[in-house]
Amino acid sequence: MKKVQTLAAIMLFAALGTTAFAQGNISKEMLAKIQQSQTQTAADKALSNAISNNSIDDLAKSAKTRYAVDKSFSIETPKQNIHNQLSSGRCWMFSGLNVLRSDFARQHADSLVVEFSHSYLFFWDQLEKANLMLQGVVNTADKSIEDPDVQFFFKSPINDGGTFCGVADLAYKYGLVPMSAQPETYSSENTSRMSRLVASKLREYGLELRKMVADGSKAKAIEARKTEMLGVIYHMLSLTLGEPVKEFSYAFRNKNGKVMIAEKKYTPQEFYKMTVGKELNGNFIMVMNDPRRPYHKTYEVEYDRHTFDGHNWKYLNLPVEEIAELAISQLCDGRKMYSSYDVGKQSDRKTGIADVDTYDYGSLFGTEFPMNKADRIATFDSGSTHAMTLTAVDLDEFRKPIKWKVENSWGPSSGSEGYMIMTNKWWEEYMFRLVIDKKYVPEALLKEFEQKPTMLTYDDPLFGEDD
Repeated sequence: MKKVQTLAAIMLFAALGTTAFAQGNISKEMLAKIQQSQTQTAADKALSNAISNNSIDDLAKSAKTRYAVDKSFSIETPKQNIHNQLSSGRCWMFSGLNVLRSDFARQHADSLVVEFSHSYLFFWDQLEKANLMLQGVVNTADKSIEDPDVQFFFKSPINDGGTFCGVADLAYKYGLVPMSAQPETYSSENTSRMSRLVASKLREYGLELRKMVADGSKAKAIEARKTEMLGVIYHMLSLTLGEPVKEFSYAFRNKNGKVMIAEKKYTPQEFYKMTVGKELNGNFIMVMNDPRRPYHKTYEVEYDRHTFDGHNWKYLNLPVEEIAELAISQLCDGRKMYSSYDVGKQSDRKTGIADVDTYDYGSLFGTEFPMNKADRIATFDSGSTHAMTLTAVDLDEFRKPIKWKVENSWGPSSGSEGYMIMTNKWWEEYMFRLVIDKKYVPEALLKEFEQKPTMLTYDDPLFGEDD
């Protein structure tokens, strides 16, 4: 079939001739005009020397923003230890668990603290995603391997990115454990090699399952073989991440290390009940700012979940000003929240300051970068890339936000002592997702969230997972 298609393409090219294609190529005349447009002044030569020998960001950094952002906030939630995801894409989990440990401390008037194991929940995340991929391959086995749905599963069989929906589904299903019960491993902090090997195994297994379906194997036989395959994946994950703890002893302490609740044995599910105490699903809504689409409508992203039996990412699209009002309400009550951003745009990782004028790339290159948020999303120039925990806001006399503060997961030495400070202009341009407790959402918006969502496909430019 491929040979026939290739031959047809060659015949079409011959039929059209070179003239039609020449209209779009770089001709000698076009190249001459391009080269003639280049300036050769002494300033251009000096600029070329500077750019070729230095970091573009260092050269483009705007002097006027260096001292323009102060670090005081009118509304700020209690600080907690800064964690480090290191070389992994687990920002979504770090942000989600930051919220849960903050809520736990708040419920106990900061007399108790807890830090959850990321490695424990990551094990189940990877196993569940492996099952999601294999079952997806089975469910699409009647389609060509070149079908976009089939290629979706084979192209990215597994990854370590995600959203808050994953935290909610995984923690409720498998429980939680403290860091001391299941610490980090090399592979949990450096996921690339493990992920590549597991992905390769899943692709191999996916082909085998497709063949079983094509050969008419019974559903029971396919399920049995998939179970065997997941047993191998479980073993690989156990060797790299450690087998999930089933029972452990733990004593609850305060910030000074004093034991407040005596040591006892817990299962992960019992520990979840003790520290979270409720199912998260149904108690929050996810809001989004996507100016390409109508506001006050709900959308759901196909296949955007962590478990086969879990929840797709569903969100209510709102103007950024309305999202800010929701965030302010929750922060004023001392509650942190999960949020995500296009963190690579106009943010200084060294200082932790993010402002729309942090870097003046236009002046450096003698051009402009005028696209608005909608245009950047539509052209894959911008999207949600990193989740962080929203912790503070600075308000003016009219209760309008001046700047925001987030707890990051890049360690305490990154940014501003582990935090990032964002001007409101930057927040409006590069904030995308926010998870709000329903307690702080007006009834009208809660009703809008319950609308039948428009289903979006997995290849939408905005919906890469936070990592």
